Amino acid sequence: MRRTLIPRDKRLPLEQLAPYLLSVSDPPTPFDFAAIFDNRQPVELEVGFGKGGFLLQSALSHPEVNYVGIELEKALVLYVATRLAKRGLRNARLIHGDARRVLPLYFPDACCQAVHVYFPDPWWKRRHKKRRLFQEDFVRHCERILQPGGQLLIASDVEEYFGVMTDLVRTQTRLQPAETPPAPTDPQWMTNFERKALQEGRSVFRAAYRKVAEEVSGQLISGQSAGNTSQSVPSASPAAGSAL
Repeated sequence: MRRTLIPRDKRLPLEQLAPYLLSVSDPPTPFDFAAIFDNRQPVELEVGFGKGGFLLQSALSHPEVNYVGIELEKALVLYVATRLAKRGLRNARLIHGDARRVLPLYFPDACCQAVHVYFPDPWWKRRHKKRRLFQEDFVRHCERILQPGGQLLIASDVEEYFGVMTDLVRTQTRLQPAETPPAPTDPQWMTNFERKALQEGRSVFRAAYRKVAEEVSGQLISGQSAGNTSQSVPSASPAAGSAL
């Protein structure tokens, strides 16, 4: 049976969800975000948006920014599209697919001012670790699609995987450590994984990285970094998140 997250009486027709969904063409054609959003506002990407807490709140709080989300599970894509449609948020679009394939084929160079990756699946079993999102190619494409000065922001509640993530960024890209933004305090901005980790008293690890500027006259002008490169957020017990 196909998984659904939306009660039958709250579902919207696919025609109402279509404006919030980006299809991937075959053969692949890179996205033109200025045409998609009908403006030239900066674009931020979230990979693995889950139930859409961060994406939804960001789109609500920053109408001057366009948001794109990629999610592997179709039921979550339709769930979050419904949340966007009910609020009429036209500065957000969703893609159903594997980011490891979507980024190389559909995202042009320097198209995003930020890439957010929060609580990717750690794939605990050794034989499954090859399925992890964070691989050499993935972090290189994150760097490629960032504009000069753009940021990659990551978080995990699995210390071992967080170490893998930061090591890959350090060894496979020229991204520079940047000041880590404060952790969200409003549960509506959190993923289910973050809320659960905090409720269980487990630490959450965060890091931010900035793309250095382009080469000018043969010299590489580095972006400036400040503060800690990563942080462990103290545990707390946030209240339940908002309803659909």
